[in-house]
Amino acid sequence: MPGLNELTQWSVIILLAVILTIISVSDIRHRRIPNWSVLVILGLSIPWILLGPGPSVLSASAAILIAFGVTWPLYAFGLFGAGDSKLLMALSLLVGLQNLLVFFVVVAIAGGAVAVASLAADPTRALVLFQLRGKGGYGKDVPYGVAIAIGAIFVIAWPFVRTALA
Repeated sequence: MPGLNELTQWSVIILLAVILTIISVSDIRHRRIPNWSVLVILGLSIPWILLGPGPSVLSASAAILIAFGVTWPLYAFGLFGAGDSKLLMALSLLVGLQNLLVFFVVVAIAGGAVAVASLAADPTRALVLFQLRGKGGYGKDVPYGVAIAIGAIFVIAWPFVRTALA
């Protein structure tokens, strides 16, 4: 019979996967990340840090401060949406300082893949972007919440799933 810590781990991972799926669908359809979903992730960080295998309180605090320092300028210059910023900061609590760089790198790689897929789905948009040489706001409509969700699943959930399958 699994212990409390193992039940906590799997409960958080399953709920996180469900919430990230909802976020991804919302971001693809409406280009919005619901505030309630970010609040749920913040709530999931409490048992993850205190009862589960999550980072220490100090590590989680440092990670969210760094995430804020990275995403706030991106938001201020219009390169990142407010929902994306809030989502990345909330997930950084679950990731912790020790995995934050890996999380950022995976999110960046996934973001590139999402951008390519987004352009492939709309060839007219790709042509306009090519003609404008990236200028203008026509290319800023990429659902980056999907990339953030992929990064979170890769860094947070995949190690536990891999261990369970081994």
